[in-house]
Amino acid sequence: MKISELVQATGVSKETIHYYIREGVLRKPRATGKNSADYHEGYVEQIRIVKQLQDNYFLPLSVIKKIIRQHKKQSRSEQSAFDCLSLYLRPLDRLLSSELAGRPAFMAATGLSAKWLERMEQWQVITAETRYGEAVFSQDDVIIGRLMVDMDRTGFGPKDGYDPEDLKRIAQFIRQYAVKTQNDYYQHNLERLSSAELVEKGSRFTEIMSLFFYHLYRKVVKEEYARLLNTVKGHTPGSGQNGGDQLCVSSGAGNANQA
Repeated sequence: MKISELVQATGVSKETIHYYIREGVLRKPRATGKNSADYHEGYVEQIRIVKQLQDNYFLPLSVIKKIIRQHKKQSRSEQSAFDCLSLYLRPLDRLLSSELAGRPAFMAATGLSAKWLERMEQWQVITAETRYGEAVFSQDDVIIGRLMVDMDRTGFGPKDGYDPEDLKRIAQFIRQYAVKTQNDYYQHNLERLSSAELVEKGSRFTEIMSLFFYHLYRKVVKEEYARLLNTVKGHTPGSGQNGGDQLCVSSGAGNANQA
């Protein structure tokens, strides 16, 4: 494609693209004439990554250059994980934590259907706070809702054989663990620590354990998935069933009546 088409596809100016090339973030395109060059589709993806890292992580081009080089060497699964992490683990979202008021606003922001929102609230996977008679959802609830819809779209929904009640069991386990932690540590230290110290320690411990759960689950699933692939080499999966339960609004909440 011509540079004008690349500008249109990425929303990045011609001057910025030339700057990325001069800095070595992007490779020089194939010249097609004295003042013209051909940019393949890979440039669109690379520019998307550059802008994503700049806008979400505020990284300098020198660091982005190293990430781009590493990204090209990654496997397809690692690249997919990178896309997911850069979408959901954005520092700015954490700093500008916001809430959503009302179930219609929550469903519009997440894509989760009314049926599944009601079920997740019953299971206490999503827990809105009621203020002045209206449901108010935390940023974590919004992210959980979006992740559930992405699970469904990726092929890990009820229609694909995934049991949504696993989410209920996970939420129950984490809630039980949180209660135990409070009983074992915080209650024991109520007299020794000030309220400010309890808040600070609790906040830090929450983030540390969140990262621990994330990395532990990621590590174990990758290990088990590798074992699974080794056992099914040469096996061609049959065609899956059509229809079934849908989690997201866009998939047709009206068809999600059989759970």
